[in-house]
Amino acid sequence: MSSGSATPGRRHRPALIALVVVAATACLALAWWQWDRYESSSGTAQNLGYALQWPAFAVAVLWAYRRFVVLEGDPDEQRKAANEASGPTEIPAGILPVRPSTPSASSLTGASSADDDSSLAEYNSYLADLDRSDTSHKSSEEHLR
Repeated sequence: MSSGSATPGRRHRPALIALVVVAATACLALAWWQWDRYESSSGTAQNLGYALQWPAFAVAVLWAYRRFVVLEGDPDEQRKAANEASGPTEIPAGILPVRPSTPSASSLTGASSADDDSSLAEYNSYLADLDRSDTSHKSSEEHLR
């Protein structure tokens, strides 16, 4: 056994290990801080929730690093992970509900009746009358000032 060599296929990455250690330590420090906040007089249940959540993040960082090392070093694990990830690529027919369809604007333009046109013209006339009365009302107020 040589004293400084790693096993074939595994490489030591001091920067990545340092990143994992710093990230896990930061998560645990944040958990400690949230626990202290929870125990203070202004602490709430939200602080307790965060205090319990941060250690889970630290574990997730460690698990992700371990998974990275395993996948990097074992080609069989890489193939297995690739096969698991290559599940269904499209949604099977019949799973999603049918979307309601709305008619297109072009199909609606030819279907207007004379009654609709007369009610639209009447409404537009009503709006024009309101605009005229509003304009005359504003001009009379300006003369009073």
